[in-house]
Amino acid sequence: MGKVTGAGEDWLSDELDVAGADCGLWMPGVDYVAAWRDARKAADRLNRAFLVAGFQLDHVRAVASTTDDGGALVRITGHPHAVDRLAVLLESVASDDNGGAA
Repeated sequence: MGKVTGAGEDWLSDELDVAGADCGLWMPGVDYVAAWRDARKAADRLNRAFLVAGFQLDHVRAVASTTDDGGALVRITGHPHAVDRLAVLLESVASDDNGGAA
């Protein structure tokens, strides 16, 4: 997986998911792109954290999206084995932070 951050020539098609998967039409007057840009910043940060933790972005990654009404949204998508590994990592961090209680 090459580029993680920044807007290149293909930024409009680079993991762009404006409006939910179930949404048929965009609502007039809603700035979906601004919300997507906010979500993209958060998704980029999470993807960098995935890389630092040893994940491959073609196995698990954060994707910028929007809600049907134009709110920013970040989706995590991945292969089941990578998502299971992420869950184990998060559970261990939560367990460490809570003195052994999840």
